[in-house]
Amino acid sequence: MTDARPLDLPVAGIQQAPGVPQVCGVPQASGLAPAGGPAQADTGRKAGGARVPTTGPGGRASADPAFLALGAEPGVGLQDRLAGWLSDFTSLHEHTERLAAARGPAQALDTVLRSGATLLGARRGLITTTARGSGRAVGLGLDRASLGALETVPAEHGPFTGLLGGTADHWDVLVTDLADDPAVGPRFREVAAQLGLGACYALPLRTEADGTLGAAVWFYDEPTEPDERSRHLARLYCDFAAQLLAGQLEADRARRTAEALRRGLLPDRLPVVPGLALAARWVPAGLDHAVGSDWYDAVALPDGSIGLTVGSVSGDGPGAGPDSAPGAATAMGRLRAALRAYAVLEGEDPVSVLGDLELLLKTTEPTRSATAVYAWVEPDERRITLAGAGHCPPVLVTRYGANFVETSLSAPLGMLSCWEAPGVELSAERGDLLLLYTEGLARRFGPTLHAGQAALRRAAAEAPREVRLSPDRLCAHLLALCPAAPGKPGSPATDDLVLLAARFE
Repeated sequence: MTDARPLDLPVAGIQQAPGVPQVCGVPQASGLAPAGGPAQADTGRKAGGARVPTTGPGGRASADPAFLALGAEPGVGLQDRLAGWLSDFTSLHEHTERLAAARGPAQALDTVLRSGATLLGARRGLITTTARGSGRAVGLGLDRASLGALETVPAEHGPFTGLLGGTADHWDVLVTDLADDPAVGPRFREVAAQLGLGACYALPLRTEADGTLGAAVWFYDEPTEPDERSRHLARLYCDFAAQLLAGQLEADRARRTAEALRRGLLPDRLPVVPGLALAARWVPAGLDHAVGSDWYDAVALPDGSIGLTVGSVSGDGPGAGPDSAPGAATAMGRLRAALRAYAVLEGEDPVSVLGDLELLLKTTEPTRSATAVYAWVEPDERRITLAGAGHCPPVLVTRYGANFVETSLSAPLGMLSCWEAPGVELSAERGDLLLLYTEGLARRFGPTLHAGQAALRRAAAEAPREVRLSPDRLCAHLLALCPAAPGKPGSPATDDLVLLAARFE
């Protein structure tokens, strides 16, 4: 004997509607049911192209007897209905799996647009997120001009009518003919004609915990109406997508907040010093990948000279990983503030400045080490006195090329019982340019530190003359030449990038 118990196949949110008879455990009438509600029929379009809720609160799909996944049409056999059912499940699984693999909000939003277009048979699309969703717009098959034109459509007449506001009676928007629908606003009709848009279907991206994160709309070139089966699959997909996007957007907000706080630890502007032009660049590694924190600074001193410094603070000691980056960033802020004070007190003696900094580091941050270079510059005399502590040698760019300023070999701060190294003094000519940089920049120029330093020096020497006339342009030129992670395509950077340039006028 065989077990005649009905099959239980709750696939892709498909559940049996109450009171529907079964054949071999499979419902004879189609339907998608929400977690706590009975089936309800689609009742058509409302004014303004907004449909009455075929989805319930929170964006969850409701039951729909017209849903074709189970094929309620006469003459459709059980095997055909099961085949359609499993095909829909497979399609949703593939698209949600692709979305789960997306890295970052931008890639996730693009994936939502592409998957929704496939499910609905559309060619173009647009996602607009609310301020809670970082307030960005992402397009599919729309260039910058097309996106700009759509953004000029008033919210109350656009494709997201009622969706971004999260009103309870708007769970999707369907406009089958953008040219003839009387509820379509004149500006939307004008833009649709300009871009060749015939119809649109929009869904919210909303969760119960986070509210409305944004809305997605897909456009058709001709007046049309996507079938209920496609719309229902798209609603299920967007329900899942909203949950994942909420986490992605929250992580992105945290990252941008941390980056802003780190940026606040560095100078918001460089001083204006007669006879010297300054420029700087700072490109941070993400806190989830960084193993340290870099700084740069320029301190105008009372006697008209200036102190220039770059440096890097390590993580929490041997074997420290990315989790130590926030602590390294706060330690960097404290060291930079202390170095400014030492520069004002004894800036003309770089060795003393770094020696005091080393003492402070060992006293207040005993588990960390730091590399640094400090240069005391007299613009009128075009004289440079500097010292380095385990740091990359500066580069002096002249009319004859570019050369390293060889600071004496020394250990990083905090590594030895007592740090000490002699200073280096040199003279520059009008038009010469001094480059201070951190290890992160050198490592982006080559597979090893030394190879990267050599490649950086060559790049500075071979820069066009008009580029070398401006420290700002030279910084931009060097950053444009360096790959993100040499030898490791797609691997995240683990070091901040800092570049400080000073040109004698």
